[in-house]
Amino acid sequence: MGTGVRVSVLCALLSAVLCPGVCVQTSLQLDPLVYQEQLLWVGGAQGHVNTFRIPLLSFTPKGSLLAFAEGRKASASDVGAKFIAVRRSTDKGVSWSKTTFIVDDGTQANGLNLGSVVVDEEMGFVILIYSICFYDYQCEPPSTMMVKSIDDGVTWSVPKNLSEHLGVKSFCPGPGLGIQKRIEPKKGRLIVCGHGTIAGDGVFCIYSDDHGEKWENGAALKSIPYNQNKRALDFSPDECQPMEMLDGSIVINVRNQNRYHCRCRIVVRSLDAGETLPVDNLYFDYTLVDPVVAAGALQKEGVLYFTNPSSEEHRVNLTLRWSLTDGKSWENKALQIWPGPSGYSCITTLNSGSAEDRKYIFVIYEKGKKDYFETISFAKIHLYGGKV
Repeated sequence: MGTGVRVSVLCALLSAVLCPGVCVQTSLQLDPLVYQEQLLWVGGAQGHVNTFRIPLLSFTPKGSLLAFAEGRKASASDVGAKFIAVRRSTDKGVSWSKTTFIVDDGTQANGLNLGSVVVDEEMGFVILIYSICFYDYQCEPPSTMMVKSIDDGVTWSVPKNLSEHLGVKSFCPGPGLGIQKRIEPKKGRLIVCGHGTIAGDGVFCIYSDDHGEKWENGAALKSIPYNQNKRALDFSPDECQPMEMLDGSIVINVRNQNRYHCRCRIVVRSLDAGETLPVDNLYFDYTLVDPVVAAGALQKEGVLYFTNPSSEEHRVNLTLRWSLTDGKSWENKALQIWPGPSGYSCITTLNSGSAEDRKYIFVIYEKGKKDYFETISFAKIHLYGGKV
């Protein structure tokens, strides 16, 4: 069965069973290309920021795009004082607002760390989850924080500390996108997954069943040995990206921190809306070779998309791959977005169901010529080679 036929069948099934009127059948073959690209942030060039890192990209219920990044004030280091920077596009990425800083941690030696964006489409707002004092360096206790926008990302609430709900364990969300369950079980639930410290690493999920008012600790896939110093090749799942599948399960694509078993990605599935992550549902995706990095992953109309620097050793060669089999296999063809130094990435899409929005996905990633953290770039990907 050809790629175009398979996409058409998947879309037809999705329309009939899950979202009537949302998907429009197509006989066009998937043939992604970079339709538009522009730099959103350049290190050392904007205000009091030395380096922009950890890019996030989200849709909003009103059809805008929101780009986020850490504005690292003094250096490129993970530890140190930071801003959370935001830019907003209301025209599908053609133009962007000026940078605004929605959180400022002052001069903390161990500042904030991004983070996951989760969109509550039922309520019409956007939530950003991040951590402070994650590394427990010259500060305590570690805390999980939340800010919310109810006006399409124009303004943001005062930060709320979620420690009373979640405790004070070091938890760093994402980085990437959280999800709102669209399918049972637990339709409407907000889910954010992230990781722990190097010693206490693992994939951990939190969830909310009341639109972000209260959060609970959910699934935990712990490193081995847990809360102990690690050695090379120890099992240490780390930064991760969850996706809801068409059967209502959640697949989480995970950074393999210590290269346990392979130089590739770990994949794990939750069947109970992020409450457990059974090891029986874990496998290693040998096709998705990885240099140990945060990657982008998205399920759109039955197709899985994945971005990372496709290399076993170095953060270079930012590549988009896609799967028509729920990740069991990946198409032989891939799209090289940038051959040079490239790091963290994040993928999103607009969910209006319009024919126009079905054509595109959007990628944000770290991009450079000498070092991968020199800039943060936005790429608009046309899924059908610009033919429609």
